[in-house]
Amino acid sequence: MTIEFFKRLGWFFVYLLAQVVVLGNIHLFGVATPLVYVYFILQLPYGYTKWGSLLWGFLLGLSVDIFFNTPGVAAASLTIIAALQPYYYQMFVSRDSLENLVPGLRTIGMVKFSYYVIPMVLIYCALFFTLEQFSFFHFFHWLQCVVGSALMTLVLIYTLEIAKKRNP
Repeated sequence: MTIEFFKRLGWFFVYLLAQVVVLGNIHLFGVATPLVYVYFILQLPYGYTKWGSLLWGFLLGLSVDIFFNTPGVAAASLTIIAALQPYYYQMFVSRDSLENLVPGLRTIGMVKFSYYVIPMVLIYCALFFTLEQFSFFHFFHWLQCVVGSALMTLVLIYTLEIAKKRNP
């Protein structure tokens, strides 16, 4: 096992702990909850194995489901994002780039990072709240949850990226 595995395992627990202890208790206007743990999957490097990203996504989603009593909602949504991530990230990286290029403001730039992160977070939030509500009878409530949570999650992701950019 390499040092990268243990770093990734440490970040796994940091994101899980942050979500469970702090962010899971924030419900702005009763609809918006920051779901920052999706950032863990979005940070997987360019050449990371597909089965590895699926496994990380499922385990992190399952861990969130256990703590928040959402049976399989986060696990399914995060596994789908983990399945889409390598193919979507491939559009923003040249073929001859480094195998372990981690997406970030410093590595791929602000515009490409935004084109990468914003749709993935919106897809995740749409999947998460669709599976959670399992109904479109309250469409406007669903839309408020998706947009509000996506905005809060994106603010947190960009804040983390800017903090990481200032402290290499």
